Amino acid sequence: MKNDFRVSLALISAVLLAAGCASTEPAKEPAPETKAVTEAKPAPAPAPKAEEKSALPTSYNVVRGDHLWGISSKSTIYGNPYQWPLIYKANRDKIKDADLIEPGQVFAINRNASSSEVDAAVRHAKTRGAWKLGVVEESDTAYLAR
Repeated sequence: MKNDFRVSLALISAVLLAAGCASTEPAKEPAPETKAVTEAKPAPAPAPKAEEKSALPTSYNVVRGDHLWGISSKSTIYGNPYQWPLIYKANRDKIKDADLIEPGQVFAINRNASSSEVDAAVRHAKTRGAWKLGVVEESDTAYLAR
């Protein structure tokens, strides 16, 4: 009885091993879903209620790998990456180039932006152009002047 079990176990193991080795091609993982660039932009996060606003942070400590787009997209910040210009404008004294921020910087988060300020920030983010390290884009300078 013990031998029958061992033989069965050995046969099952051999079959599974052979099945796993049958292909010479590496297993392919399913491709992640991607969205075409032409699809609709993500909907802005709904405005937090008054009691929720007080629980949200009013500052953010920059860590390695951060960028304004990513910070703005965090649900505890704005929940919308297109609102990054609000952070830029609120911290214009700390940010020389919107494309280059440093770990250790502490940014104020504007929790009282009007709808027209949010609209202007989103419009700027969508029309700004390419990110270029070390170059302050003219459109950024014009946005800050508003």
